[in-house]
Amino acid sequence: MPYTILIADDESEILEVLEMFLENDGLSVIKANNGLEALNAVNQERIDMAIIDIMMPEIDGLKLLKKIREKSNIPVLILSAKGCDNDKIIGLGLGADDYVSKPFNPLEIVARVHAQLRRFYNLNPDKTHGANTIIKIGNLELNTDENTLKRKDKYIELTNREYRIIKLLMESPGRIFTKKQIFENAWDDYFVEDDSTIMVHISNIRSKIEEDTKNPVYLKTIKGLGYKFEKKVVFDE
Repeated sequence: MPYTILIADDESEILEVLEMFLENDGLSVIKANNGLEALNAVNQERIDMAIIDIMMPEIDGLKLLKKIREKSNIPVLILSAKGCDNDKIIGLGLGADDYVSKPFNPLEIVARVHAQLRRFYNLNPDKTHGANTIIKIGNLELNTDENTLKRKDKYIELTNREYRIIKLLMESPGRIFTKKQIFENAWDDYFVEDDSTIMVHISNIRSKIEEDTKNPVYLKTIKGLGYKFEKKVVFDE
């Protein structure tokens, strides 16, 4: 089954050109003329990767990116006008995987799409084509279809913020997330210095998943950088 690429851009010429080049390279394409159409496609279709423009009507690309990250860790490539470095910085901070300025060479887009698909699906055995609904680390099991977390087969009650934080961390085990990245993912807002808010939520999560909150084995603090979830946790028999 070919990978399905969502292209969201309000310029019909760009949609048509990218559709032609991507389909000629064996990929399936879903087009959206604005951010709202794109969000509906993400909610209703199986999307393996998204290419989204920053400046779009209804919902702009940055807000769309945040919405995508609420439910999915699929690769996202953002498009923006040449020279808009601030868009690039914000987009990457919100979770975009790649960035290309307009005007662009369609062949470069095709190459970048294949690179992201290869990295995300082929080189990561924990990811599956289309979706990764179950993530198991140690005694924890996160089901991203049901939005549930279990520890030793017992469900853990999480608030919406706690779920979004632990989902972000467990979908990329070993990766260090800054407080800014965690805040913007869980609160749908741009980060304002508020260390106490993040620390309280991290502490609450640890109280629910760790045997010993003073010596956590899952959710680690990386001093001066942020937090990460361990890739592998082994318990003594």
